[in-house]
Amino acid sequence: NPWEEVEKRYPVDSRLSGEIVNIMNYGAFLKIEPGVEGLVHISEMSWTRRINHPSEMLTVGDVIDVVVLEINKGKQEISLGIKQTQENPWTHVAEKYPPNTRIQGKVRNLTNYGAFVEIEEGIDGLLHVSDMSWTKKIGHPSEVVKKSDTIECVVLKVEEDKQRIALGLKQLHEDPWARAVPENYIPGQIVEGTVTKITNFGVFVELEEDLEGLLHVSELADHKVEDPHAEVKIGDKLLVKILRVDAVERKIGLSKKRAEWSATMDADAGAEGAPK
Repeated sequence: NPWEEVEKRYPVDSRLSGEIVNIMNYGAFLKIEPGVEGLVHISEMSWTRRINHPSEMLTVGDVIDVVVLEINKGKQEISLGIKQTQENPWTHVAEKYPPNTRIQGKVRNLTNYGAFVEIEEGIDGLLHVSDMSWTKKIGHPSEVVKKSDTIECVVLKVEEDKQRIALGLKQLHEDPWARAVPENYIPGQIVEGTVTKITNFGVFVELEEDLEGLLHVSELADHKVEDPHAEVKIGDKLLVKILRVDAVERKIGLSKKRAEWSATMDADAGAEGAPK
C-alpha cells in the first residue's frame, strides 16, 4: 500500500514535485508517485493573484514544485500548496509602506463605500469614501475617481494579518478646517455665496468650492418662512452674514436677514453723516 508510510516519505512542510493529472474548478490533482495523488486547492495557488479557475495557471501534464500542507492518511488525502514555494509578499508590505508613505496606484475597482487601488501586482489598498475629501460630501466614489485612473494616495494603515491597507486621498493636503476655514470665515463677516440645496429646515449655500454653510429657515427673512423655496432658488447668489464657525462639527451657520439688517444700518449711517 503506497499510503502506508506516506507521512514519513512526505513530511508536512517538505517540498516535492509532481505531475498535474486532473484540473477541477476548485483545484488541481498532482501525481506524487504511482497510487498517491495530492490536491492543490485554488486558494493555495497564489498569494496575490485572483484566480477564477486553476486552468489560468496550470495545465495537465505540467510538472510543478509544491509544499506538503497536510496529510490525512485515513482519507488518503494530501493537501499541497504552490504559493508556499514562494515568500508571501504581504510579509514585506508593512515594512515597505509605513503610514504616511505616498504611493501611486491604479484604481482597479469601485464599490459604494470606496475604491480599491492596486499598489503593486496583486496588492490592493482600500481608499474609503470618507478619506476622499475634507469638505465635500461624496455620495459615491465615482464622483472623485474612475476605474483605471492612476492616483496618488497616502498609506494610513497596514493590517498584515488581514491583508488590508487603508489609503487616504484627503491626507495629501492639510484639513482646511484646521486653519484655512476658521481664518477666512469670521463671525460677523458678510460674504457672498451660491444656493446649492434647499430643504424644509433651511438652505445650503456654497461659499467656495466644496465648502457650504447652512442658512437656517429662521435666518432667511424677517417674516416667518413657511417654505424656503418661496424665498430663494438654486443658483441664486446671496449676501449672508456668518453667525458661527464650528471647526469640530465642520459647520458654518449663516444668516440672510442679518446681512440685510447690516446693509440697512450702513445705509442709514451714511445718510445721517451726509450734509443737509
